[in-house]
Amino acid sequence: MSYFAGTIARGCVLLLLLSSSACSIYSAPASKPAPVSKPPVVAPAPVPQPPVTRPPDSPSTKAWQPLVDKARQATARGDYEQALAVLERAQRIDPDSAEIYLEMARTHQARGDSAQARVTAERGMLYCSGRSQCDALRAFIR
Repeated sequence: MSYFAGTIARGCVLLLLLSSSACSIYSAPASKPAPVSKPPVVAPAPVPQPPVTRPPDSPSTKAWQPLVDKARQATARGDYEQALAVLERAQRIDPDSAEIYLEMARTHQARGDSAQARVTAERGMLYCSGRSQCDALRAFIR
């Protein structure tokens, strides 16, 4: 082998060794420690709360009462659409009033829509607080 061919062969071997060492999967240890994973934060279980019971409304807290009276007058005249519109306004003032639901059920019944009267009474049952009020709403459901 000639001197020139031997030098080229050694150079190729050296080049091959250098290029293959760059593909190594080994990496030097890092100066920082590996990150530690923290355990997941678990929210405490919700505490069950007792159902909210509404005390019977006193006459001074019924801001919607004049609207219910106006709706009763409209129903007596046969103006059911006006009565329902006024009752919807009253319901925006107190959406949890069983008395408003009862009056709405009565109005639907008076206009001949017993299916809507029943649905309205069922919803009102969620809010009734007295026996007479609950019984009046139950009468529409039967």
